[in-house]
Parts: sequence; C-alpha cells; structure tokens
Amino acid sequence: MATSVEAVTTLLTVGGLVYMLLALWGARDFEHACRRVAVAAANGTPYAPDVSILKPLKGIDARMYAGFVSHCAQQYAGNFEILFGVSSLDDPAAEQIEHLRHEFPACAIRLIECPERLGTSGKVSNLIQMLRHARYEHILINDSDIRVSWNYLARVMACFGAAANEGAAANEQDPRVGMVTVPYLGRTATDGKALTLWSRLEALGISTDFLPGVLTARKIEGGIRFGLGSTLAVSRKALAAAGGLEPLVDYLADDYEIGVRIARAGYRIELCGETVETTVPAYNFRGYWHHQLRWARSTRDSRRWGYVGLGITYCIPWAVLNCIASGFALWSFSLLSLVVLARVAVALTVGVGLLRDGQVLRDIWLLPLRDFFGLGFWAWSFASDTVVWRGEGFHLRNGRISPAG
Repeated sequence: MATSVEAVTTLLTVGGLVYMLLALWGARDFEHACRRVAVAAANGTPYAPDVSILKPLKGIDARMYAGFVSHCAQQYAGNFEILFGVSSLDDPAAEQIEHLRHEFPACAIRLIECPERLGTSGKVSNLIQMLRHARYEHILINDSDIRVSWNYLARVMACFGAAANEGAAANEQDPRVGMVTVPYLGRTATDGKALTLWSRLEALGISTDFLPGVLTARKIEGGIRFGLGSTLAVSRKALAAAGGLEPLVDYLADDYEIGVRIARAGYRIELCGETVETTVPAYNFRGYWHHQLRWARSTRDSRRWGYVGLGITYCIPWAVLNCIASGFALWSFSLLSLVVLARVAVALTVGVGLLRDGQVLRDIWLLPLRDFFGLGFWAWSFASDTVVWRGEGFHLRNGRISPAG
C-alpha cells in the first residue's frame, strides 16, 4: 500500500513539475506576442473604433469609484461612452454615478435603469437591457470594481485592428477578431479593516495560479477560446453570431460562456497585454471559502476535463505528500526542491514579470499554504453543486444556476 501511494504521489508531483514548465513556456510565448503587437502599434496608426462601455452595478464595492474615474480619464482617439446599469434607481450606486457626471462633465456617462429580471443572473439581465441603449458598434463589458490605466481603452481596442494581428501598418479592423479580453490582478483592500490572510491568499492565487493556467491553455490550444470577466470587448457582429446575451441569463460563468460561443462562431479571441486590477475584499474565512468554491465549481462546470487535470497543478502539496509516502527519502527532498523552484519561477515570471504585481513579492512565502488550500478546494468542489453569490445560495448544474430552496 505504501509503495502504491509513493508511486502515485511521485507521478502527480512530476506531472505538476511538467505543468510548471508549460506555464513558463506559455508566459514566454505571450510576452513575445505582446512585444510584436507593441512594435506594430509603434509603426502605424492604432485601430480606435467608437466603443460603448457597459458596467452593470449592484450596491457599492470597495474602490469602485476609483475604478469609475479611471475609465473616465481615458486618452482615446475614438469616441466612447460609459453606460452604468442598475436594477433600480434606488440602488446606492446610482448616487455615485451622479457624482461622477459632475466630476467629468465632458465624458458621455449614462445611468440606465434595468427593471426586468430576465433570468437567474441579475448581471446578465442588466447587460441585455443596457445593450439596447448602446450607441456604438463595439461593446466593452467589465465588472464594477475594475480599475484601469489611462491607455487601457486604446490598447484593448487596437487588438481588433489589422495592424496588431498582421504586422501591417493599417488603421482598419481585422474581421477575424470577435473578442478581446485581458489578464488581471487582485488588489487587496482593507475597507477600513486589517488586511486579512484570506484576501492575501486570494490575490496571490489570481496572479500565480489563475493566469499561468490561462497562458498554458493559450499555448497548448493555439489561442484562448473563453473570456475573462475583467474585460470582454466584442463587436456586435460577433456577439450576434454567437447568439447574443439572452441565452446566458441563467449562467454563472457568463464571461467564460460568451468567449466560448464567439470562438464556436468562428471568430478569434485575443488576449491583450494590458493588465487591469480587480479588488479583493478584506475576507474573513467564510467569505474566502464561499468565493473560492464558487470559482472552483463554476470552472468545474465550464471546462470539465481541464478542471479534472487542474488537480495536478498543485505540485507543492503532492511533493510534500510524496516525501511522507517515501519515508522522507533523499530523492523525494530533491524532487520537492525542484518543485518549489519551479513554482517560485512561475510566480515571479507571471505575477511580477507580466502582471507587475508587487504583492507577489510581499506574499510569496504564502505559496505553499495557497497551494494546500487550492488542492483542498479542488477536491471539495466535486462534493456538491451549491454556490453562494452575493449572499444568495444557488444550485449549479451544467453551468446554469437556479435558486437554492
């Protein structure tokens, strides 16, 4: 029995080590692609179509207003408008939009009331109603707390251009590109409270687990075929070809599904080199538990076979278990050392090198703890189909949610 456990943990540890090498390969390939796009943009006029930004809101999130300000302060050659959607004008977020209008009178800002509940997902219901009011051919959707740089819009929308994708200095659209999405990092927020261990673990996971997985999938699959909620920039033509937003009103991972359907419709999805910030609240353990399980179970339903393989990526826990199973043999410590080195290399290459996330350096010593929790969430995600989202309980099945009870 002990020999079998030793053999299994050895295979899982070696598999995790191979994954880390693939993640480094994917990160290198993405970095080179970003450089090619930057050179193409420098040699020509970047594509800058008119765009409508849709931001569905519910309540007030940490650093939300700072995110609004960052969108209003864009330096963009084309026209853009920002549409904020609320289910009711009594929502506390509505007051912040009025304040934003006064602070940026030159910016095209509109508050849209979205009273219809078209499905289980209030977010998608709001987006469908907001889309009816959008003026422009290109649509950009992101979450309420996303904070961006001053050239965010220019860099994202340039990825729709022929110059960015062909190396030609042409200010025209590449008709093959249907969506542009971007990586993101999690900025820990205290909300007036002490910074918690759980928020630090979540932010660390976003920069050192999530994006390496995206870059590995991009390399192995020859591109990405899903969207990231940090930014979903689409053309109306591609969105219509994918069936629009209406079929997604009962999906939890609507951002993922939009990308999947656009890719199935024959369009290409570009991962832009621009990085945005999302806010990680000052979680207590309960909040961290609910959020991680929701993410794990939505990923499980969205990419079933890929999610099964995700368990192998937690190589530090497998290497520690291998040391125990082997009776702390010398070779198992050598394997553990290689795994830790590879894990740290991925964290520094992706988290610090690509995302420029200084929090990774602050919290890198938490990587083993993060991986043990990650493996635990992965295993427990198969135990149930219940998730908690904004304080409400839902059943999740085949990507769709229904109210629990």
